[in-house]
Amino acid sequence: MLLINKQLLSGLARVARSVLLLAALPLLWNGRHDHFVDNENIVNIGSRLELFVDSFLIEKQDNVQLILHPPVDAGNVLSFDKPWEGPFCGYATIIKDGDIYRLYYRGLPEAGKDGSSSETTCYAESGDGINWTRPDLGIHEISGSPDNNVILAGVAPITHNFSPFLDTREGISPKHRYKALGGTKNSGLIACVSGDGVHWNKLQNDPVITEGAFDSQNVSFWSGEEELYLCYFRTWKRVGERNYRTVSRTTSEDFIHWSDPVEMDFGNTPAEHLYTNQTSPYFRAPHIYVAIAARFMPQRQVLSEEQALQLNVNPKYFNDCSDAVLMTSRGGNKYNRTFMDGFIRPGIGLQNWVSRSNYPALNVVQTGPAEMSVYLNQDYAQPTSHLHRYTLRLDGFMSLNTSYEGGEIYTKPIRFKGDELFLNFSTSAAGFIKVEILDMEGNPIKGFELEKAKELIGNEIEKAVSWQGDPDLSKLMDQAVRIRFVMKDADLYSMRFR
Repeated sequence: MLLINKQLLSGLARVARSVLLLAALPLLWNGRHDHFVDNENIVNIGSRLELFVDSFLIEKQDNVQLILHPPVDAGNVLSFDKPWEGPFCGYATIIKDGDIYRLYYRGLPEAGKDGSSSETTCYAESGDGINWTRPDLGIHEISGSPDNNVILAGVAPITHNFSPFLDTREGISPKHRYKALGGTKNSGLIACVSGDGVHWNKLQNDPVITEGAFDSQNVSFWSGEEELYLCYFRTWKRVGERNYRTVSRTTSEDFIHWSDPVEMDFGNTPAEHLYTNQTSPYFRAPHIYVAIAARFMPQRQVLSEEQALQLNVNPKYFNDCSDAVLMTSRGGNKYNRTFMDGFIRPGIGLQNWVSRSNYPALNVVQTGPAEMSVYLNQDYAQPTSHLHRYTLRLDGFMSLNTSYEGGEIYTKPIRFKGDELFLNFSTSAAGFIKVEILDMEGNPIKGFELEKAKELIGNEIEKAVSWQGDPDLSKLMDQAVRIRFVMKDADLYSMRFR
């Protein structure tokens, strides 16, 4: 009887183990992976360009890490040396409209109260984003002459932080192609519109957003992804015993009626003063918002009084320092602060280490076949105040990087639209990237195995992946697949099916 019971118990245990194993089979990835993503979590990327600036597409990685790519200094592109401009020019915006680059910035020769009548909005143009000219517009008479580039004057406090954008909403009136917000806490944010980006009118007299501090550049744009107008603006928050400059967000269907503000979430990161947020849709992938923000470090003093005097820095503006940091968002009230590190560090020379210098202009724009540019206001509160340009490769904010030893990554399950997969990548002469396509169980799909993949070697903004010389992926379109990237001494910036 004891033997029978032992045999019976042993048999029942085997059955139980089999049942558990069968139940667990859907959770296994053929022994190659440590977890499973069910069908509800398949990411439909269609034919969108996807940048590797966060973990959105990444499920597993081995000896591959996301790294930050600081922009390259390209020099001064516009000195603010006109009498109506001066040391306190700021809150710049750059918009690429067809073949024209438009620059908007505050003109302010002397420091004063926010929203003072001495603040103007100035305008410059460029055909390449590098060489800028100030057109004599004749809109306003400044110091007895209409020969200037001032587009707004006498409409304070709009001119304190006037921040325009090109409205990409389908069916928008040609007279409202350009929109802008400007104002202070006392006035609220006032909406303006323009057909040509130069001649502006108020959309209405009453402010459209009233709940906020607004003592900074408050930016807005149309989001095709969310099908809403979005505004990211200055608020303050209390953390422990200190108040911090931060960012809140509001949305609108018509640019007039806005939702209740929601404070942005920065994840599990230390609180820092973010003076400007400069959030905008990335021009090559507008579903990803890029925020090149000004990080302000109050009372972090580098210059002595004697050094500030030698540089002719305004005595109220050398007790702090600031730099630029990079954040991204995929909508809602969440920023990804993937890196706390500085994105653009202050340059060599004490003139770069004064208060409110190194503040980024709004928007990233393409300035060459493989190049994009960001711009910073530098030498604030000094006679040498100017706009400075920095360059990056297209999509080159961050990359998935691996060393000479090599590594690999697996994407989450995705669905795509397109016949081919294109990568933006760079390798060393010894490095490479190879691509394998897997089914939902983690098995290589026939014809797309790693051993059939052609090694990608070089430095390309866009190059097709192929298997035995064939790049055609049409038979996999709309299927749920995973992508496996095997890399050596390489950087992967972005991917797109097309």
